[in-house]
Amino acid sequence: MAYQYDHILIRYGELSLKGKNRNSFIKQLLSNVKKALKGFEGLEYEKSHDRMYIYLHGENADEVCEILKKVFGISSFSLAIKTKPDMDAIIQACKESLDLSHPKTFKVAARRNDKTFPIISDQINRLVATEILKNSDWKVDVKHPDTKIVVEVHADAAYIMTDRIPGAGGYPVGVGGKAIVLLSGGIDSPVASYLMMKRGVHIECIHFAAPPYTSQNAQDKVMELARLISCYQGDILVHVIPFTDLQLAIYQNADESYAITLMRRMMMRVATKMAEKRHAQAIATGESIGQVASQTLESMEAINAVTNKPIIRPVVCMDKVEIIDLSKKIHTYDTSILPYEDCCTIFTPKNPITKPKIERCLRYEARFDYEKLVDRCVEDAVSIWVHPTTDQSEEEDLF
Repeated sequence: MAYQYDHILIRYGELSLKGKNRNSFIKQLLSNVKKALKGFEGLEYEKSHDRMYIYLHGENADEVCEILKKVFGISSFSLAIKTKPDMDAIIQACKESLDLSHPKTFKVAARRNDKTFPIISDQINRLVATEILKNSDWKVDVKHPDTKIVVEVHADAAYIMTDRIPGAGGYPVGVGGKAIVLLSGGIDSPVASYLMMKRGVHIECIHFAAPPYTSQNAQDKVMELARLISCYQGDILVHVIPFTDLQLAIYQNADESYAITLMRRMMMRVATKMAEKRHAQAIATGESIGQVASQTLESMEAINAVTNKPIIRPVVCMDKVEIIDLSKKIHTYDTSILPYEDCCTIFTPKNPITKPKIERCLRYEARFDYEKLVDRCVEDAVSIWVHPTTDQSEEEDLF
């Protein structure tokens, strides 16, 4: 029977390039890993300059690995056996880590981190391989092996690994500040949220609801999307904005062709005030150039004009097929295509302007007290914590 793995060895991602910030990045990654794995009480953690170790202490390794795959900042990780930095112990652990009863091809790759260890890497490879060949029908294949046995020798211990699991990459969530993401029920904004988190940005979301024109099903759909992406940072705070009065005011005071542009300008004003209240440095959206009328460069220019916050558009140069492929990868696609419309789709005019003029936007906005309505949107927002498990959502009075 194969040896039971007792460790997980984590290799850092891009944070390994971060010089002076390296220690703070590693500290944030450790915090994020602990938060993601808080349901496993037996785990013990240890971090070093170039590795992180999780001591399993009998916890289910497969379940832990599934969660680790979604923690940003990890390049890869491996299930590992920890043993003494002694050649006999290393050989024994290598043999016990494998099921030698079924013939396979293999390769041994040793790394001698401790240069005082008396046996060089190539000799470690040969000694381990010889013992496996003598005790099984396995054969060496250095180019395309069925199993790669990795041996890392450190001063205090040796680690034996037979698998390398890709991590999520990116930066640890939290090292890149905070952003408010406009989360609709569509395909694009959940993907944009994912990409923001991958760059280390902690996100909160705002969703614009327009009852009775939008249904509770539409809001529930957005909450499910938030739940699906919340696993990448542990939980997400969603601010549900009551947008009906402001939206109706736009249609009562402006030409229908400008309705979407004005609506997006109002959304940016609301998002800016919410960002200020929540100490966020940026606003993010799922806009992609030219995908719809409000996403031409002229429209983006008119929309950007109402805020001094940076507006980040992670999918801005991706085509729809690329966005859909990524939405399927993060498992949001099937929820995004559910037929519950949000306020953007319900109020879409027949002939929206594609090259709006800022001067004309200002003339329409001067016809009503939009600032009062924007303030009311923020004041009446309902803030809901969304967690990766469906039974943990909760409202919170933040204002």
